[in-house]
Amino acid sequence: MMFARALGRRCPHCGDGPVTVRWFGLLPACPRCHLRLERGEHDYFLGAIVFNMAFAEGLFALGLLAVLLWTWPNPPWNALYYGGMAGMIMAPIVLYPYSKLCWLAFDLLFRPPRPEDF
Repeated sequence: MMFARALGRRCPHCGDGPVTVRWFGLLPACPRCHLRLERGEHDYFLGAIVFNMAFAEGLFALGLLAVLLWTWPNPPWNALYYGGMAGMIMAPIVLYPYSKLCWLAFDLLFRPPRPEDF
């Protein structure tokens, strides 16, 4: 449930939102439950970067597999090469707000919010 809220760019804790400011920013806290969207730890954003790259690489792998299966025995190697480069540049940008909120949802699963998180 928290991941579905995050994918909707809403607060993973209460579902209010959207909690994004433009495309690359998050509000400091959820307007409804007041959960801080950055947990206040040094290098907290590294988990979001890992999620972002995992999502981008997973989409690339699925796309590559789908094109190879669809066009076998003559796959369009040049299109895969240049399309793959463009996709790997664009995917992390497009997935950025989702990865930050999915990382927060993942973190909340293992470390439920404490009073100082509000």
